[in-house]
Formats: sequence, C-alpha cells, structure tokens
Amino acid sequence: MRTGAGRPGLLSRLTGWGITAGMVLLALMAGLVVLQVLARNLAATGLPWADELARFCGIGLVFLGVPALAGRGVMVSVTVLPDAASPPARRRMVLVGDLATLAFAALLLWSFADFLPRAGKFLTPAMRAPNWVYYSLALTGSLLLAAVALKRVIAGLRGADPDSDFATEAAAPQVPRP
Repeated sequence: MRTGAGRPGLLSRLTGWGITAGMVLLALMAGLVVLQVLARNLAATGLPWADELARFCGIGLVFLGVPALAGRGVMVSVTVLPDAASPPARRRMVLVGDLATLAFAALLLWSFADFLPRAGKFLTPAMRAPNWVYYSLALTGSLLLAAVALKRVIAGLRGADPDSDFATEAAAPQVPRP
C-alpha cells in the first residue's frame, strides 16, 4: 500500500517486516538444526525442544512470508493463459485469483477460530508452551494474508494494478505485458 508521496503504507510495511522476521526465523531454524545434529553426534543426546522450536520457526517463516508474496503477485502460479490474454481479460483473471486467495485466507481464519479455543489451552510436548503461542505466527500470517488479499481485490475492482501497492525497489523486474 503506497501513500501519496510514494511511501509504503502500513500493510506494505507489515508484509516487509514479515519477510524480515521470516529471514530471522530461517537463520534460527538452521542454527537449531545444526545444534541438534551436533548434540546427537558429539554428545549422543537428543534435543526435542530444539526440534519443536525449529518446527515453530518453519511454520512462522511460511505464514509470515506468504502475505508479502501474495501482495506482490509472485506466488507460485501458471501464467500462460493470463500472459496470452488481453489486458482486460488478464485483470479479470488476476481478480479471480485474488478472490480465491481471500476465500482461502477466510477459511484459514475460520479454522483458527474453531481450533484455537479448544487446542490453545494445551501445551506443546517438548517446550511446554501453550498451543496458542505455537500457532500465533500462523494466525498472524493468516490475518495479514486476508488483509493483503482484500486490498488486492479492492484495487482490482477499482481497475487499479493490485501489484503496485506492494511493489518495492528490490522487487524483481516484471516481464512487460502486452
């Protein structure tokens, strides 16, 4: 989301922070895996808490990174048909994809609303952390994904380019569209 002077808006900054947090989680996950391998091979001991924390990092990495990818329109997709279509048809196809992403995010949030009140009070096996803490990054990422998808749908319905709100200087150059 860009404001009038070209500065990124709150949602764009949040997705950028999600990418930064994802990189920190990736580094932590790699360190935990190395620590666990060293503990098993050098000390002949397992570290179940390290395995569980590495899993937490992996969950957070995925769920915090997806909103930025969705905002920039660079999620895994097959674009042969949209690339060959006329610009108005392509915009409609992108809008349908964004509506599907919004529906997916809504289903995720509905699932969390049903799952977390029951399972959130139990503790994880190794770290003894409440499940609501363990799944907090996934819930945060799902909320951000829903907000990003809604922003893209609104931009698409207004006839604006949904990718422009989340474009960054570091974004990869796009192939020109016919």
